[in-house]
Amino acid sequence: MEKNNSLNDLMRSTLDRVREMADVNTIVGKPITTPDGVTLIPISRVSFGFGSGGGSYGKTSDGFAGGGAAGVKIDPVAFLTIRDGVTRVLPVAMPAMNTVDRIVDAVPDVVTKVENFFVNRREQNAPESETDTD
Repeated sequence: MEKNNSLNDLMRSTLDRVREMADVNTIVGKPITTPDGVTLIPISRVSFGFGSGGGSYGKTSDGFAGGGAAGVKIDPVAFLTIRDGVTRVLPVAMPAMNTVDRIVDAVPDVVTKVENFFVNRREQNAPESETDTD
């Protein structure tokens, strides 16, 4: 029973250290505001792993040996940029390599262009409709 508790304590300690290294603030960083009013929010990809193990040794029940290890890898992925209420994603990673990646990367720009198209069209049609009724 004592050996089992030692192994549990070892695993719990290892996991606590991983939690310290990889919390939510590591994935979505604290906002940074530039002098010109742009807010940047760093986004990272976090990968982690851990391993623990132990066992009894010798002829007595008091002998226990154990070990644990953990690793965390943090890769910057993108920045969310906020300017004048408009949010954009600024990727840090390499450009998309396949068609699906390129489509996913292009979606925010396409949505913005479509929105701008309809706003411009609405603005252009408003004065025309007033002049047509004269």
